[in-house]
Amino acid sequence: MSGQVIDNTAARRFELAMAGGTAFIAYRRSGATLLLEHAEVPVALGGRGLGTRLVRETLGLIRSRGERMVPVCSFIRSFVDRHPEYADLCPP
Repeated sequence: MSGQVIDNTAARRFELAMAGGTAFIAYRRSGATLLLEHAEVPVALGGRGLGTRLVRETLGLIRSRGERMVPVCSFIRSFVDRHPEYADLCPP
């Protein structure tokens, strides 16, 4: 799969554009903390692991910027629960 996750600050979402649609994670900012509210993958792109890739790359981008996140979305929360290496991104 090609493409890379970008932070579309105007739309307040991380996006991964692919042939067939754009997967995204919508967020709300509170200082240096991002509340990750909703993740969505177009139906045409489902079943390819795109959601997992989107979350993993989004969390990597957040980490690289020295920010924190709160996984409001159940999909993202479940991902973080299964991957404790991302727990440091959550505020105490």
